[in-house]
Amino acid sequence: MALTIGIVGTGTMGRGIAQIFAASGNSVILHDARTGAASEAKEFVDGMFSRAAEKGRMTSAEAEAAAGRISTARNLADFSGCDLVIEAIVENLKVKQDLFSALEEIVRADAILATNTSSLSVTEIAASCSNPERVAGYHFFNPVPLMKVVEVIPGARTAPEVAERLGALAREAGHMAVTATDSPGFLVNHAGRGFVTEALQLLREQVAAPAEIDRILREAAGFRMGPFELLDLTGLDVSGPVMQQVYSQFYHEPRFRPSPLIDQRLAAGLLGRKTGEGFYSYSGGTKVEPEERGHAAVDAGSVWISNARPERAAVLHEALIAAGVSVESGAEPSPEAVILVTPVGADATAAATAEGLDASRVVAVDTLFPLSGRRTLMTTPATGKAIAERAAAALSADGNKVTVIADSTGFVAQRVVATIVNIACDIAQAGIATPGDIDLAVTLGLGYPKGPLAWGDEIGPDVVLEILDGIYALGGDPRYRPSPWLRRRADLHMSLCAG
Repeated sequence: MALTIGIVGTGTMGRGIAQIFAASGNSVILHDARTGAASEAKEFVDGMFSRAAEKGRMTSAEAEAAAGRISTARNLADFSGCDLVIEAIVENLKVKQDLFSALEEIVRADAILATNTSSLSVTEIAASCSNPERVAGYHFFNPVPLMKVVEVIPGARTAPEVAERLGALAREAGHMAVTATDSPGFLVNHAGRGFVTEALQLLREQVAAPAEIDRILREAAGFRMGPFELLDLTGLDVSGPVMQQVYSQFYHEPRFRPSPLIDQRLAAGLLGRKTGEGFYSYSGGTKVEPEERGHAAVDAGSVWISNARPERAAVLHEALIAAGVSVESGAEPSPEAVILVTPVGADATAAATAEGLDASRVVAVDTLFPLSGRRTLMTTPATGKAIAERAAAALSADGNKVTVIADSTGFVAQRVVATIVNIACDIAQAGIATPGDIDLAVTLGLGYPKGPLAWGDEIGPDVVLEILDGIYALGGDPRYRPSPWLRRRADLHMSLCAG
C-alpha cells in the first residue's frame, strides 16, 4: 500500500530518499528550512526521472507519474497527513530533537518518525518525544538510488513493528534492509573503521607510501578503492572528526584509535580533492598517480624458498617455476641465493630468525592473497638493496607488478583484512547485527570484495587469528587483540558466519 512520506532536509540525502520512494509508488512531501530548497530538490529529482526515461530505465509515463507524486511543503504543518516522516538534516542532536518534538505535535499518533542520522544515538533523539516507541533510525547511504542498503536502527524504546514496517518499505523500494542495534557507527560505519585506521597505522610505521598501500589493497586484496583514495575523496575534514567521534563513543576502544597523522594533515590543510592536495595531488580535480618505484633490470639469479610453511612455499614455487626463475631445491640455500620466506602473521625478521637464516638475504613474499594480482615483497632491516632488487626481478619475471615494503608483521593486506574481519567478529559478538546482515551491509554499503565474516572463513579463522596474534605479540598494542567470536570459532573449527 502506497504511503505518504514527508522528508525534512532536501540536500543530497533527502533528494535521494525522495527519489526512491516516489519511484516505488509513494507520495512524497519535501520541506527544508531554507526558502526555495524544497522546490530545487523537486526539480532535481524530476530531472533524474526524466534522465532515467531517456536511458530506458523507466518509461516516460512512469517518470511523469513518479515526478507527480512529489510535492513541497510550506511548513511542517503540511506533514499532518503523513504516514512516515524522515529527517535528513544537520548532524546536531539538539536540532534533531527539537524537530522531532515539533513533528510529534503535528503528525498522527500512528505515524512513524525516522532519522537518517549516521552517527548520533537514535535513543537520544527519541528521548525528546513523548512517544519514543515510534521513532527509529533509517540510515541510507550516498548516493541513495545506487547504494542499495539501508540500516534500520531501533532505539531502546522503539516498538518492534516500527522497525518491521521500515524494513518492508525499504524492500518495496528496491533496497536491502539490515537491522542494527543503536550503537556508535551502527553497523556499516562501525565495520568500516579498520580499513582506514590500519592503513594510517601502516603509514605511520613507514611500511609503505600511501599510493603503495592503495595499490596493494586494490590489486592484491581486491578493494575497489584504496584507503587513502577514500580519505581524499570524502575529505579529511569529514573523515577525521568521524574517526575521533567513533573512538570517543566507544570510550577509547583501541581498535578505533585515530592516527596522529590526521591532526597534522588537517592543520596543514591537506584535506584531499576539495583542496587540491591530500595524500595525493590533484590537477583539475583529477588525481595525479605517483610513479611506481622502479626496480633495477637485474638478473634474478637463483632463489631458495623456505619450507617452513609448506603449503605457502608450494604456491610460490609453482609461480616462480612457471616464470622461468631458477629455484634451488636443496635443504639449505646456496651462498649466492636470494632467500624467500612466506610468513603469515609474522614479519621478515621473525621468519629469518626463527629459521636461523641470513637476514641480509631474506625477502618475504605475501602468498595469502592470489599471486595473480600485485605481489607484495617485504625486506628485513638487514636485507641488502641488491637482494631486494633480485627478489623483485624474480617475482616480476612473468609480468606481474611488485611492491616492496618495509618489515611489517602481516605485510599490508594481511593486516588490513585481518583487522576488518576482527571488527566484524566483535560486531557479531556484541549482537549489533546478525552475521548475515553484517556481510550484506558491508558488501553493499562499503563495496568490499567480500563480506568480512565470509572473507574470514575463506582465509581461515585460524589464519586470521594467527595474523592478529602475531601483530599483538610483536608490539603489544591492544587494537589487535582477537575478538572472542573469532578465537572461539577458530578453536572449534567453526564458520565465523555461524550464529
